[in-house]
Amino acid sequence: MLEVQRSLDDLGTPLADATFVVVDLETTGTSPRQSAITEIGAVRFRGGELLGTFRTLVNPGVPIPPMITVLTGITEAMVRPAPSIEAVLPSLLEFLDVRPGGPAPACVLVGHNVRFDAAFLDAALEAHGYGRLPHRRVDTLALARRLLRDEVPNLRLATLGDQLRTPHRPSHRALDDALATADVLHALLERAGTLGVLGLDDLLELPTIRAHPAAAKLSLTAGLPRKPGVYLFRDAGGRVLYVGKATNLRARVRSYFSSDDRRKVPQLLRETATIDHLVSATPLEAEVRELRLIQRHEPRFNRRAKAWRSYAYLKLTLAERFPRLATVRTVRDDGGLYLGPLPSAGAARAVQEAIESAAPLRRCTRRLGRRLPTACDAPCLPAQLGVAACPCSGDTGEEEYASVVAPVAAALRGDPRPLLEPLERRMHALAGDERFEEAAATRDRLSALVRTLTRQRILEQVVTAGRIVARGPEGTIEIVGGRLRLDGEEMAPLEPGRPVPREAVDEVLALGRWLERAGRAGRVHLDAVAGRLASPLPRLPRLRPVALGRAPPRSLIRAGPAAHGGPAGLQRPPALHEQVHERRGDQRPEDDHEHEQQVPAQAAAAQEVEQVGAGEVPEPAGRDHDDEQPDRHRHEPGEERPQLPCPRPARGRRGRRLPARRGGAGYDRGGRPGRGRSAPGDVGAAPA
Repeated sequence: MLEVQRSLDDLGTPLADATFVVVDLETTGTSPRQSAITEIGAVRFRGGELLGTFRTLVNPGVPIPPMITVLTGITEAMVRPAPSIEAVLPSLLEFLDVRPGGPAPACVLVGHNVRFDAAFLDAALEAHGYGRLPHRRVDTLALARRLLRDEVPNLRLATLGDQLRTPHRPSHRALDDALATADVLHALLERAGTLGVLGLDDLLELPTIRAHPAAAKLSLTAGLPRKPGVYLFRDAGGRVLYVGKATNLRARVRSYFSSDDRRKVPQLLRETATIDHLVSATPLEAEVRELRLIQRHEPRFNRRAKAWRSYAYLKLTLAERFPRLATVRTVRDDGGLYLGPLPSAGAARAVQEAIESAAPLRRCTRRLGRRLPTACDAPCLPAQLGVAACPCSGDTGEEEYASVVAPVAAALRGDPRPLLEPLERRMHALAGDERFEEAAATRDRLSALVRTLTRQRILEQVVTAGRIVARGPEGTIEIVGGRLRLDGEEMAPLEPGRPVPREAVDEVLALGRWLERAGRAGRVHLDAVAGRLASPLPRLPRLRPVALGRAPPRSLIRAGPAAHGGPAGLQRPPALHEQVHERRGDQRPEDDHEHEQQVPAQAAAAQEVEQVGAGEVPEPAGRDHDDEQPDRHRHEPGEERPQLPCPRPARGRRGRRLPARRGGAGYDRGGRPGRGRSAPGDVGAAPA
């Protein structure tokens, strides 16, 4: 892999240039709210050089317990003439580089169990009108737990000093303990350097890294820069195991040893012998390089390595006597109209169902020759249901069927309204008839078709634009025929007017979506466009749910005009008592004025069909469900309540009555629905 010489900026903040302020306190107890500070000691270091010290006794204003006096040697006579904490705080904050209203301090706060010392200081600062300490913090206790846990019996400061042979020894006095902590810190930094910890950000992250067998391989990340690019995990034989991209190579790769908890990561790290990288000028370049490297090497730990092989096209067989829709894997020069490639054959079939729901294309796969007579024993089932033409039976002539195919082909090539409007009308009609499941299925087909057409427009625009030169804050990129031009790589441009190959579709989509996002945010300027980048076609609709006060579940999103005089659509299903009325043949109560007022109110808040840009991808319907159903029927005082069927109690194998537990009545001892009894999912089963 090509190595790029790194600059000093790539190293972040080197540890040699970081300023550490080591703080230690002596207190009258362990609780910041009930105890007080008796002594403060602090030292400043940079690059191993002592820059200054801070030491003072503090009058706590409370008696010092005898046990504390025995431990520290600090008596009440020593602290009586000392200044109070209120008088000490201004000079201490100046030593810590804290300026009210100023920038965040550049120094790092260090302590042995730094949370204890910081908690007392924060409590004192807040009690006297200051803010909490804003410093980044390094805890030598956490570092020692990570680096020395197997070498020492405990992690006390004195034990660590003896193990590391530090020149200063702790004595339970603030300044002595601060100096001893500083010595331990410097010794731990040397140990951490063997794991590739060279910058301040690496040091702050080190305590969070889990202790697993692959932690010793952290040194493999020592040469990674803090720039965008692509990284490759290789095994001992040089084979690529995994390819990834990152805006910060060093931080991303080191995260595999700490915060990345995917199941494949431990096995990946066990097999990794080397980590290569390639710096990219922009995150977009890193994304494209990742796609190309994955296709080139097909790494075992990349899920996308072979995903493009499952991509499929939706083909309108215009070369046949009676064209139909078919899902295919390859493109041929057979005069067909291809849509895609789509992420899977299932996605292609979903779009096929949407188109066939809007236009009565034939659905049988029988081959009909140019001269063979059209005759069959019986029409296919869709033809019998009246939702598809059946030229096989001879009832539909070629001219009549051509009038069905022509609008479909025109909609796929240009204006999609002949396909979208029938689906939208059907969705509204089903919602108005309260056939909610069918309306939801129609809505999903409509959304799938809109997403596919949006995807198709992005592919066609990027390819037909020819050469694109775009300039942004991160540099200038050049796209030729749907391919990003990179140094050292030559990729043949794609041919306009032909379907995009499956192996190139991910790159073209990445380029198109980047152009859309960057252009919308005003972060890119187009210096040159050889062809046409804009689309003359009408904008595609976007289905956006509108909140109904308290939103119903996702499958009950409303969708358009209905019979209540205003826009309506998918409403809630009938409540339980309404279902019982319908099943028993009773008439639902009509005297509930609240129920009568709720239906038009819900109908007025419908899902709007907005016109959005041609390149936008429709957002999925959101979900904001509340347990309360605002339009549930409420019974007024004195109104007769419907009687629900009462289930018989569940009984065991010997006929003994069982308590209702583990799901309610009708369950046996093992939590399974009882034999011959109603389960809670049935109408009439009462929950426990």
